[in-house]
Amino acid sequence: MEAQSKIKAYCLKVPKNLGEKTIRLATELSLLSRDLKVRSDKEIILVPLNRKPTASKVSELKRMLPHLYITIEDFEPRAKRPRSISGVLGDRLPPYLLASVPRAIDFVGDIAVLEVPQELEKEKKLIGEAALQTYRRVRTVLAKSSAVAGTYRLREYEVIAGPPNTETIHKEHGCKYHLDLGKVYFSPRLSHERKNIASQVGENETVIDMFAGVGPFSVLIAKTHRNVKVYAIDINPEAIKYLERNTIVNGVWRNVIPLLGDAADIARSKLRGVADRVIMNLPEKAAEYLEAASDAVKPSGGIIHYYEFAEGPSFLNAIKERVTETMKKTRRKLERIPEARIVREVAPFRWQIAVDLLIR
Repeated sequence: MEAQSKIKAYCLKVPKNLGEKTIRLATELSLLSRDLKVRSDKEIILVPLNRKPTASKVSELKRMLPHLYITIEDFEPRAKRPRSISGVLGDRLPPYLLASVPRAIDFVGDIAVLEVPQELEKEKKLIGEAALQTYRRVRTVLAKSSAVAGTYRLREYEVIAGPPNTETIHKEHGCKYHLDLGKVYFSPRLSHERKNIASQVGENETVIDMFAGVGPFSVLIAKTHRNVKVYAIDINPEAIKYLERNTIVNGVWRNVIPLLGDAADIARSKLRGVADRVIMNLPEKAAEYLEAASDAVKPSGGIIHYYEFAEGPSFLNAIKERVTETMKKTRRKLERIPEARIVREVAPFRWQIAVDLLIR
């Protein structure tokens, strides 16, 4: 039976000390088979290929690996991982519960975060183990236990699979962020928006990130632009601790200045009139800080990236009107709104909205 289960395939035969280099090269040339297991013994390694290599690729392989041989050998198929949590649970849950298994998952470093519906509360440990089987990079699975709340914008979680550790390293747009989901706010769903804002920043700008968290806006801006200064404010001491660490890890500690405290107080007392650009990613309370943000903009003018939650019909126009009225109460003039856009859906028929304000 074992011999029948094996599959013949073209392969690269090399001395074992060249195994890693051979696998890397086969991957770069799109030749490595993902469906078959690599074979090895004490002296050689056999790297399975997904097809017969062309003459040009053979030449390139032998140029990089002079001791290479191309042969046909028997290989064991690699066990295929399930593609979804539902796929793992297909024969373990009745159809009416299987339909409720969460499909939306947030990946923060090696942690998976999901929302378990009430009807699956008794099955959440089973769902967590299924997530570990499905996603190779996941170490710990968390279930949301509360909404984001409080001054520090924290959410409660329950560990439903893996070790009970909420600290991780998240990678995004070439940056690394050390963080602890139990102590700081972080959303991977804002990845595109962070890239969008960083792309708008010009060289030699001064930016104020009023609710910086662990620094995903601030660090990316400083990483993308060499000659910028970013004042990164947060009221959560744990967020500032991780922010300081992340500026060092990403090599931007000269350009990002972490500041602990209330954003409005710091903007008015220390940063009045210094900013070319202000980021206000606090959609729950951004309106309360808009006057302080406008005070922080340079007298010559600048941009405020304002965020808010919205729902109902014509919500973009409603937010524009609301922001325009709020700006009338400040000491600055709103010249125009270059853009208002949907950032993400946070619940059915409820969205996070970004409004860019040009201030003079």
